[in-house]
Order: sequence, then C-alpha cells, then structure tokens
Amino acid sequence: MTPSFPRRRVLAALVATGAVMAAPGAFAQSATSYPTRPVTLGVGFSAGGAVDIVARQLGQALGKSFHQPFVIENRPGATGIIAAEAVAQAKPDGYSLLLGTQSTMVVAPSLYPTMKVDPKKDFVPVSLVASVPLVLVVHPSLPLHTVQDVIKYAKDKKGDLSYASSGLGGPQHVAAELFASMAGVKMVHIPYKGEANAISDVLGNQVPLMFSNLPTLLPYIKSGKLRAIAVSSLERAASAPTIPTVNESGLKGFEALTWFGLYAPAGTPPDVVGKLEQGVKQALSDTDLRAKMTDQGMTLEGRGSRDFAKYMDAESTKWAGLIKSAGIKPE
Repeated sequence: MTPSFPRRRVLAALVATGAVMAAPGAFAQSATSYPTRPVTLGVGFSAGGAVDIVARQLGQALGKSFHQPFVIENRPGATGIIAAEAVAQAKPDGYSLLLGTQSTMVVAPSLYPTMKVDPKKDFVPVSLVASVPLVLVVHPSLPLHTVQDVIKYAKDKKGDLSYASSGLGGPQHVAAELFASMAGVKMVHIPYKGEANAISDVLGNQVPLMFSNLPTLLPYIKSGKLRAIAVSSLERAASAPTIPTVNESGLKGFEALTWFGLYAPAGTPPDVVGKLEQGVKQALSDTDLRAKMTDQGMTLEGRGSRDFAKYMDAESTKWAGLIKSAGIKPE
C-alpha cells in the first residue's frame, strides 16, 4: 500500500465489495436491540372472535414490555391457513409473527394434505400462550346428566345422534369425534359456519348436543338454557369447578383443548426467538392480563419454545391418528 492511497479509502472499498466481514457481535447487536419498529401479529380469524381477543390482549402486553406496538392483522379464512401462509412467507426477522391455534397448526395439515404451508417446517414455535377447555352440553329437555348417560343414549340411537360444531376441523368437531371414538359410539356431525350459529340451534333443540368453548357457553349453563355434562380438560376448570371432566367420568385420558401459540417464520434468529419467548413470559405475569384472561376462562400456559415444540408434536400425532381412524375428510 502506497502512502498516497489513504488507508480509510482502502477500507471503504473493501467494505463496499464485501471483502471485510462485519465485526463480531454486529448481528447479535441487532437481535439485542429488537424490536426497533412495530411488529405485526397475524391472526387467521375475524376480529372479535376468541383468537383475535387473545391476540389483542397479548399484543398490548408485549407492546408494553418491548416499547413497540404489536399491530394485529386479521386474515380470516380457511381455518386460519391464509394468515399462516402470509406469515410463513414473511421475512424471518421477528417483525411478522402468527398467533396460531391447534386447528391451523396441528389439525389442518392432516385434514388438508395439499395445504401450501407446513407448520413444522415453516415456523418456529415461540411460546404456548393459553388454552381453553371445551364443555359438552345438551339441551335441558333431554334426560342426559352424565357422560355415561350420553354414551348410552348414543348407543341406543345407533348412529342417529347428531352434534353441532363451528365447522370442519375446528376444536368442537375434533373434540366430539374424539369423544365418539373413545366411547365407541357413532354420531352425526352437523357443521355450521361459525360457533354462534351452532349454539343457536342447540339452544333451539334442533341439534341435541355439542362441544364448545367453556367461556362462551357458561352464561347459557348458568341460566339453565343448556345443561353441562363435562369439560374436556384433564382437570376441572377453575371457572366452573362443579362441572366434572370427561376424563373422570369414564373416558380416562380424554383431553381436547382450544389453544393459542405464538409462532415466528422459520429462519428467525434464535436470539430474537429467545427474546420473544421471554417477552411472552413477562407479558403473562402482568396482573391485568392475567385477570382478563382468567376471567375469560383461559388457562395461562407460558411454555417456552422447546416445550411448545414437543407439545405441538404430541398434538399433531394425536389428531392425525383421530382424523385417519375416524375417516374425517374435507367436504
């Protein structure tokens, strides 16, 4: 190098051509400072629904923790698959996230084998945020009070007993099919376009029974418009401790939950995933958020990335087996 060629010019030229690598820790620093701008949280369901409500409450708490807004982006349709595809294709930098559910992330892949997104390959599970038990209810005019009553009634009907659900592959649908499979009975699935329409027809005794989210059905149970038979969690729900579980009522090991988990696109830096994981834990420790979600009948989970990945694998195996054995197919 000649004295007439200033050293800083040489260095600038080398940087411009990529000959000089970034200093160690430069990229780590960008992860450490994450986030420096608003984060988009994708939701595969309409505004006002259970998933949207959880996303907004979580987004508000994360925004408080990270000092950046978490903006909710609703892309409803196809059991949440549309939103999942959009986030999977986003840049894996932590600024496009998904609040996924078991319907989208573990049931849909077995139900729709040609779907364009693969939840296991296209996403990194960040944290299992919360879960909600379902409850089996019947119209009060029916002489059914226990799980064993329902099983006997279904056997007497010889496959002519129908149940309502919010749609194919939804938590209400697969919970009822799991119940039928474990009880050794057959029931007829009556799918509706949305939970509200399904509940309306059970209230009107046009369909005798259904599984649905406990928080949604609790007002009807308390008013006597519907009779609760059992909840779908392994343990009794804190919001309805007098309602027994299916598990304790003769179908040992029965569990079917609605759950909500935070996901990032595959390839998102581990440091960013770790920071988000810690952010969720901090958010779930927020007194206001805990009170709101508990009042809505939710169980706060806060399982980290590794634990969530294992849980997701177990759920995928469970529901894939049920879909195959019950012969559930897209209509």
